[in-house]
Amino acid sequence: MATFISVPLKKSSEVDLVKPLSKFVTMNYPAGEEQTEYIRALEELNKLRKNALGRPLDKHDSSLEILLRYFDQLSAVEPKFPFSENQLCLTFTWKDAFDRGSLFGGSVKLALASLGYEKTCVLFNAAALASQIASEQNLDSDEGLRAAAKYYQLASGALLHIKDTVLSALNREPTMDISPETVGALHHIMLAQAQEVFFLKATSDKMKDAIIAKLANQAADFYGDAFKQCQYKENLPKEVLPVLAAKHCIMQANAELHQSILAKQNKHFGEEIARLQHAAELVKTVASRYDEYVSVKDLSDKINRALANAKKDNDFIYHDRVPEVKDLANIGKAALAKATAISPPLSQKFTDLFEKMVPMAVQQAMGVYNQRKAETVNRLVGTMREATNLCNGVLASLNLPAALEDLSGDTIPQSIAEKSRAVVSKGGLQSIEQLIRDLPDLMTRNREILDESLKMLDDEETTDNELRSKFNQRWNRTPSGDLYKPLRTEGANFRSKLDVATHADGVVRERFNTNCDMITLLCKSEGELNAAIPSANPAKTLQGSEVVNVLRSLLTQLDEVKREREGLEGEIKAATFDMTANFLAAMEQDRSINEEALSLSQLDQQYGQYNQKVQATLRTQEELLGKVQTAHQEFSGLKQSNSEANSREEVLKKLASAHDSYVEITNNLSEGTKFYNSLTEILLKFQNKCSDIVFARKTERDELLKELQQSIAREPSAPSFNAPAYQSNLAASAAAPGPGAANPTPAPRTVFVSGQQAQQQTPQQPQPTQAKVQQPPARPPPPSFTPQGPTFNTGPVPPAAAAPPGGNPPPMAPPGQAQGPPYPSYQGYPGYYQMPMNYNPYPMGYSMPYMPYQAQPGQPGYPGAPPAGQPYPGYPQQPPQQQPYYPQQ
Repeated sequence: MATFISVPLKKSSEVDLVKPLSKFVTMNYPAGEEQTEYIRALEELNKLRKNALGRPLDKHDSSLEILLRYFDQLSAVEPKFPFSENQLCLTFTWKDAFDRGSLFGGSVKLALASLGYEKTCVLFNAAALASQIASEQNLDSDEGLRAAAKYYQLASGALLHIKDTVLSALNREPTMDISPETVGALHHIMLAQAQEVFFLKATSDKMKDAIIAKLANQAADFYGDAFKQCQYKENLPKEVLPVLAAKHCIMQANAELHQSILAKQNKHFGEEIARLQHAAELVKTVASRYDEYVSVKDLSDKINRALANAKKDNDFIYHDRVPEVKDLANIGKAALAKATAISPPLSQKFTDLFEKMVPMAVQQAMGVYNQRKAETVNRLVGTMREATNLCNGVLASLNLPAALEDLSGDTIPQSIAEKSRAVVSKGGLQSIEQLIRDLPDLMTRNREILDESLKMLDDEETTDNELRSKFNQRWNRTPSGDLYKPLRTEGANFRSKLDVATHADGVVRERFNTNCDMITLLCKSEGELNAAIPSANPAKTLQGSEVVNVLRSLLTQLDEVKREREGLEGEIKAATFDMTANFLAAMEQDRSINEEALSLSQLDQQYGQYNQKVQATLRTQEELLGKVQTAHQEFSGLKQSNSEANSREEVLKKLASAHDSYVEITNNLSEGTKFYNSLTEILLKFQNKCSDIVFARKTERDELLKELQQSIAREPSAPSFNAPAYQSNLAASAAAPGPGAANPTPAPRTVFVSGQQAQQQTPQQPQPTQAKVQQPPARPPPPSFTPQGPTFNTGPVPPAAAAPPGGNPPPMAPPGQAQGPPYPSYQGYPGYYQMPMNYNPYPMGYSMPYMPYQAQPGQPGYPGAPPAGQPYPGYPQQPPQQQPYYPQQ
């Protein structure tokens, strides 16, 4: 009765966790102490997997602790790395625990790029090892009973957890051992065995019979449910169903036995006998059907003794009526066994190796937040720069402040001289030309990286489509086209950015070409610059006028606004806020992150004041520019106007505009260079991501191809069939020798006579056949072999004594020829004659040689055969033999 079912462990292939995860860490975390710590933790994780899965595990608590620690670490690390087929692709390969798939489908081995699949299989192994540890416990001690109940309930809970989560954790059909149906059945088995252990504990503690009966009845109910669940599971071992059926009956018998004791205590002696009789029938059923699996001798003896005593007392003393079993009251149930809830951490010694690393959901939320922050910063900075450019453009069109500085008419205005020196200090024309020449190379490099990345995806997808077209339904992995959609979307986004950047480069280059001459003039020396500027009559009378003072004051205020914007731009760019704590708090509270609401709220709080300051500078600038235009009109009316003055003012305007264009173009080219360099790093990461997934898909493809090839090689090429008889006859006729040629006969079968030593009989000395013999018993069917017919003589058969050379000779075994298995012979009957192995003219019986009839004394014989070449009297003559239709081989 102590037979318990345990679950076998799954086996896994080796996986290197360090290399791909370290690559992710180095790409996403800056070099330093944090990165080094994470890589060291990855090495510990890899070592933990090897200890948990890379070696045989003892049936001990320490081995189970290692498995649970690895499962807990997987649960902790799952949200911190982007494990998926199209991101961080790690392929885990596991074999079916029961060594074969189902009759109607399933695979012995399955490889998936899913950490959920790894967790499921590890938890299955934890349940299997827990069941094995429980089955090894000493159930004669309280400690052993408590440990067995604990481990069976843990195994039940783990299997139930797998049942509820396996389909969501995998994106393909699982192997049969971890399918919801199989783990559900195993869960019921473990729960029933835990309940049985509680029954044994109650029996050992000599608890009340009413309680023990309820525990046993519940265990019988659990075993019945387990039997129903396992009834159609072809992949489970064959001894599972008999053991479950036996345990169902045994626990029912125990329930009836203890309930009978309760009936006796209540003086219900008829009920006692009825229950004991039912228990005896149940035990008898187990002994007759499942004796090789479960022994019930002790229980049977106990029940029979109690039944005999009960009948004796009732017959002589109580004379109570024995009711029918169906009329007995139902025994109650008490379910003490419960599946252990699976909520990591399960190990008591678990410590998170990646405690400082934030989950991927937080990382992704941070990425979106940083993008929103960058957009906000760029919008504010862009608004201020546009306002500054507008101000510079308006002043350049009014030739301010150069017009105020050029009242002498024959020297270089101070502002123009400063602009010239600024252009020269920044490298002048050569630096801007170098930046323009570098941009196409940077852009081309980025396009090449992107094209190469997408080409890898295209090539692998083409190969996948070709194999799917070749193998059809057998190619049962995720199509590459579906898997690469996020990568292709990302690649299309990169290509769009490159197209926009290319267009912007053209605009900058065109603007440079427009201002190239004036920028070249600004780069010249002061003498050359002064000679290039036309001279004009001085307007010295305006030097002390009020309008000049007003313009100078307004220009000073505008310069102050520009400086304020520069400082404001620095503050906006330097503003930082770490949203990690906010996102982590939201995740712990709501199990999800509302990134948009949290990010917008923080950005509004952080940059709202800067936005107000920016809008204030815009309003101030607009007011000052209005006043500048009004004062300039008055200044222009007072200024003496002639053609030379107009020419000089036009050149000064162009020089001022060229300086502003130079600064803007330089900034644009610098930002473009920075953009291309930053994009190169991003595209290299994208290329590595594509390379990794293509490599993982190639590994998966090779593994799947290997399995398909093995599967195809095991399949029969065609169904078995027997060749038609006429083909065999024609082939034998073609190979038969002519008259007089040596034609060795196949070896005769060895015959056993009366069970004595076999003697090989020679066909040249046939044994006489008895006239009256009893019919022997039915012979066994002959061994299956493809008959090969000998050459038949269509003429009349002569007597055996005068057989012509062309007739069929008696069977004879040439020396050294292999013989077939002997036919059986029977006591009291002569042995059957030896037949050639390839001669079988009778389709439903054994091959027998032609034997001449031997008449019994006093009995007339049959007429002999007519001479050769003459027909039998009274029968129509047979037509001459025709040549076979098919040519002889």
